[in-house]
Order: sequence, then C-alpha cells, then structure tokens
Amino acid sequence: QMQLVESGGGLVQAGGSLRLACVASGFTLDYYAVGWFRQAPGKEREGVSCMTSFDRNTYYADSVKGRFTISIDRLKNTVYLQMNSTKPEDTAVYYCAVDLYGGSKCLTNTKNDYWGQGTHVTVSS
Repeated sequence: QMQLVESGGGLVQAGGSLRLACVASGFTLDYYAVGWFRQAPGKEREGVSCMTSFDRNTYYADSVKGRFTISIDRLKNTVYLQMNSTKPEDTAVYYCAVDLYGGSKCLTNTKNDYWGQGTHVTVSS
C-alpha cells in the first residue's frame, strides 16, 4: 500500500524551530518530486517548498525563503521540512505530497499522485 505519513507537528513559540518528516512506504521517492504544502484556517492550500524529481532542485514560497529547508533522505525514504524562525502566520496543517517525474512546477502542482494526512503546526506569538 502506497502511503505518506507526516509527523513532527506541534506547538512552538514564534522564533522557534520544528522539523517535519514525511515517510513514504510502498514505493520509493527516487523518481518523485516531493513537496510540502500547508493550509491555514479559512485559507486555500499553498505550496511551501518542493524538490524536483531528478535533479533535486529546490523551490520555496517567498514567505518561507531563508527560514525553511526541504531535504530528502533516500535511505530512509523520508522527506523533511526544517522550519526555523517560525512566525504565527506559519500556523497551518502541513501536508507532504509527491508527483511522479515532477519538475519545476512542483510548488504550484495541485495534482500530486499521493498526499499525506497532514500534521498540525501552531506557532504562538
């Protein structure tokens, strides 16, 4: 069964750090673009960061550039999102998603092949 499971969410004070993890099972991430998306209450889902499938180029939303870092551990088949210098506006449910052979449009792609169930992140002021 192909599955993505996120973890690492929680409550953090503004300025603090969190590391989200997304473990893939039932398939290898090797040929997939991987991305993190978030949805805040009352807002549309938005792309936060992504990594393309082959050359592993990374992309970030302007709102998180310089604060968040996406990475992948091939041996663990896991994608991470390191969140530093968090702000209250980072509060949202964070989802990971993958797209087979995905490229540079990964940050705006809404038709990913698989999605995780989401993990809640709350940043207090």
